[in-house]
Amino acid sequence: MAITSQRGLVQGSSTLAIGCLGLLTSVFPTVAQATDQPAAQQRVEQQAGAGQNLGGVTVTDTAIDEGSYKTDTLSSNKATAPLVDTPKSITVISRQVLDDTNASTLSEALRTVPGITMGAGEGGTPLGDRPFIRGSDSSNSIYLDGVRDLASTTRETFDIDAIEITKGSDSVTNGSGNAAGSINMVSKTPQNHRFVNVDAGFGNSAYKRVTADVNLPLSDFVGLRVAGLYHDQGVAGRDATWAKRWGIAPSIKFGLTGPTSLTLDWYHLHSTGLPDQGIPYYTTAANQLATMGSNFVETAPVGTNLRPRNAFYGLIDRDFQTSNTDAITARFEHTTDGGVKIRNTARYNNTTQEYLWTQPDDSKGNVATYGTVGRRALSRYASQTGYVDQLDASGKFRTGGLEHSLAGSVEYSWQKSGYGAFYANSAYTVLPLSISCPTPTSGTNYNCTSLANPNPNDPYVGTIVRGPANSMTLANSSTTSASIFDTISIGEHWKINLGGRYDHYVTNASAALAAPFNGTRTWQNRTDDLFTYQAGLLYKPVKNGTFYVSTGTSAIPPGSFLAQGSEDNSLTANNNTSGTLISVNDLKVQKTTSYEVGTKWNLLHDNLLLTFDVFQTRTTNARTTDPTTGGVLYVGTKRVRGIELGFSGNVTANWSIFGGYTFMPSKIASAGTVATIGTNAAGQPATIYMPTATTGKSFPNTPRNSFTLFTNYKVTPRVSLGGGVMYTDKVYGGFSDTRQYVNGVFSVIGTRATYVPAYVRFDANAAYKVNDHLALKISALNITNKLYYDQAYSTHYAHQAAGRTVIGTLSVTY
Repeated sequence: MAITSQRGLVQGSSTLAIGCLGLLTSVFPTVAQATDQPAAQQRVEQQAGAGQNLGGVTVTDTAIDEGSYKTDTLSSNKATAPLVDTPKSITVISRQVLDDTNASTLSEALRTVPGITMGAGEGGTPLGDRPFIRGSDSSNSIYLDGVRDLASTTRETFDIDAIEITKGSDSVTNGSGNAAGSINMVSKTPQNHRFVNVDAGFGNSAYKRVTADVNLPLSDFVGLRVAGLYHDQGVAGRDATWAKRWGIAPSIKFGLTGPTSLTLDWYHLHSTGLPDQGIPYYTTAANQLATMGSNFVETAPVGTNLRPRNAFYGLIDRDFQTSNTDAITARFEHTTDGGVKIRNTARYNNTTQEYLWTQPDDSKGNVATYGTVGRRALSRYASQTGYVDQLDASGKFRTGGLEHSLAGSVEYSWQKSGYGAFYANSAYTVLPLSISCPTPTSGTNYNCTSLANPNPNDPYVGTIVRGPANSMTLANSSTTSASIFDTISIGEHWKINLGGRYDHYVTNASAALAAPFNGTRTWQNRTDDLFTYQAGLLYKPVKNGTFYVSTGTSAIPPGSFLAQGSEDNSLTANNNTSGTLISVNDLKVQKTTSYEVGTKWNLLHDNLLLTFDVFQTRTTNARTTDPTTGGVLYVGTKRVRGIELGFSGNVTANWSIFGGYTFMPSKIASAGTVATIGTNAAGQPATIYMPTATTGKSFPNTPRNSFTLFTNYKVTPRVSLGGGVMYTDKVYGGFSDTRQYVNGVFSVIGTRATYVPAYVRFDANAAYKVNDHLALKISALNITNKLYYDQAYSTHYAHQAAGRTVIGTLSVTY
């Protein structure tokens, strides 16, 4: 469904970019001075095979070290130093890691990195990728080739060469958001050598996946590459749920090997499926005293002593999910004779998603009281459209005894989005939400079911109607920005890393009208001017090692999620406790500052990268409620501290490893107050404001300990064996409580914490290379068939992960 907006037209982005070109390139001398390159960087350029040295700057088509677990540089021109000399915690998941771990989606890939968890979706939080980095929702900090990919959807890896994860405040690189990190996916592009790769995988639970990657240099000047996908699967250990998708990504490059090139590409992905709603938590704050006899309870999802492992509480006749993603990109690159690299990227993208799925609701206490589950219907239809034009320039030069690696960028982006819901009939009656279920057959249209024996084939005889245009929440934004980065080398042992960014951010939002959706829309408008920075000092005792200290900031303006994710600082209309509309002028930018001390080492002839860091991330200006007026206050504080260890690369020529460990205790220092209505000492009606249930608690979706290790060993030139282990500590979904205020006495009757237990998962794989063109691989994911949960929602449910999945893959290469 097309979504119309009353705000935002793309204006003058190309003019802005061209007008700033001279400013960016003028900072570089005509001839760049040649400098010694790190051994790891030389290895990348030699293996890429397409490098050309121009005035001391080597230009390559890609920074990805093909076939290795180790990557030495980022893909972005804004990265002014190799990873070992970058004072940030950065992990790169290479194409080889994606292949060896059978990571077909972004979510599956991110699980290989300790310290990242995936959050669950619900009504206000759309289904799709929702990664948490260092305790912060990073769903609005996902990028494709350095360009923000805001839409909430499930992302594929068939057209991806690598995934770059930056931890710590990172608004300076890509703009608003990035409170505790960002994720950048690097697309496949045409190369100057011919190859064809086709993989066909088949497994249990009706798993079928075919990918193709065809690269054809049509001449020394023009190259063509096409990636394609067909995917169809059930989910091991889960009844009824399934997912299908197909995609294609053709690209063509003019100037395949020269200093000037133009790359054009189109990406399309179509997905359908029956979403898996997961398993309800056992009890609620309201009924915990009666069921457990305690005023504090930590409740996990219902165990298999009360329900079958494959229990599915949805309705096959009613539930569905469909999404479409299209993106068109043009990238122009030119390297001058003086070694300055200039790049302009323009992209238009559109994503649509619609779904209706059943949440196993237990807000009425059905599970513990009656042994039943309420089938709460959550739905959404949404669209997101965006355009961006990004110009950057980079190069090296000297000023006296200082060597500079400088990059500058200007950018214009425009995005609009909107979402609405489905209804039960043309009168726009809402679909069932929280309902009481004394028996499995309570209600109509099978809105209740048995906890122990749910039937997903129960017939749904109602209708499903899309809401009208005025039932949609709309939002759009435009951003004009400029940034500059410099790595300054002082002799052989010291480096200073600096960066700054300015964003002019304009947001407009309009909340949905109330049913029957008649009337005129009201728009909220806001403009923010944001400045963020990064700074780091590095000491290199030897060429292959670095010690560093760094800091960075991020800024999240109100409404920056554009109705595409979970946001506690939205721009759409909100009322305070007296019913008065909260003015957008009272809203503030939420700010995060990160500090990090660490070390990085290229070992074993630069084939293995080891990293270690100690960090703190602190968010201030978190939005809370004013206890006096019911308006907004920005006094909330969140803090996470921890240590991280990472490793990637080769121990020997035949042995590769990838993974790490994260220790991450977290605390919500202040989350404001919440109102409790009751009576004062005189027995008269009164309201008291006390700290929220989350104050002093751990961050949701933030495990205290997590560890991953993936390894592959070539037993012979034809045979390789590999495996992996993932450990994630207990993860909290959220905290809530039941309160009372009687005759001037305030008390908390009961507090409830939802969580999913810690787990260890083991994977294994074996591969046999028949000849230079044919290979076979068997992968066993969750080989012990561990029952565990990989997403925890705050109140209602947790998502149960797939059971043992065995996949056999035939690979053909030419």
